[in-house]
Amino acid sequence: MHLQAHLFPTWGDVVGSFRTSRNCTSFNQGKVPEWGAATPGAASLCQRFHNSYHFTTLYNTHHRIAVYSAYRFQTSDGGGWEKRWFVEPQLVDLTWGVEMRDGYWLGQDNPDIYLGERQALNEDYTHSGFDRGHLNPNGHHAVPSCNATFMLTNMVPQGPKLNQNAWHNYESQLTDLFNGHNWIFKNVNIPEYLWNAYCCLDNNGTSSAGATALNTEQNWVGRHTIADLTAFLQQYANSPVGELFFNNSEA
Repeated sequence: MHLQAHLFPTWGDVVGSFRTSRNCTSFNQGKVPEWGAATPGAASLCQRFHNSYHFTTLYNTHHRIAVYSAYRFQTSDGGGWEKRWFVEPQLVDLTWGVEMRDGYWLGQDNPDIYLGERQALNEDYTHSGFDRGHLNPNGHHAVPSCNATFMLTNMVPQGPKLNQNAWHNYESQLTDLFNGHNWIFKNVNIPEYLWNAYCCLDNNGTSSAGATALNTEQNWVGRHTIADLTAFLQQYANSPVGELFFNNSEA
């Protein structure tokens, strides 16, 4: 089950391209989307945890939000809720280790270095009025993959009503099925829309579909075919979106 959504010691690799990293390609169903990769400041992150890779994130270091996260659905075992929020050390300095760190303790260890030049920090969300919205939901994974989703590179500022109601319900329905230029404190870009696309390779009557939601108090999720979702995304893209999955996983 492949999905894309608009991320103990945790690991992350900053790579040149998802296409050239064999550890990353398995999270995209037959094709790595071209959309967003050429954006200035885009960083390809292979999220690794306990020496295993769990999902990938294309991250916009200028706007400090994820463009998308790609992952394979797993049946949740009910564990893995984290109180820590992780950051990517290699987005601060490529010579730093690949091990993802608790943002608080990494800051304590490096008091003279600002960690948020190219990524969002936990304090950017504090008292902002926005939730830390998972693009790769922790509820779509078992331990330890669900722990790995608590990375700030896997987050976007999401309206709390949408995050805790309609979008949460949509994520839960997927679980059942499978088994803008606004800123927070001038630091983290607030997305106008959230989107999700999934491709189911198991023959359960549903092959692929997607959804969008306006990131407001409207609290409503629209459902789309992959073709319609691609056309929707193209309205907001500066370059061709292309296929989200190989042959768009159409039945």
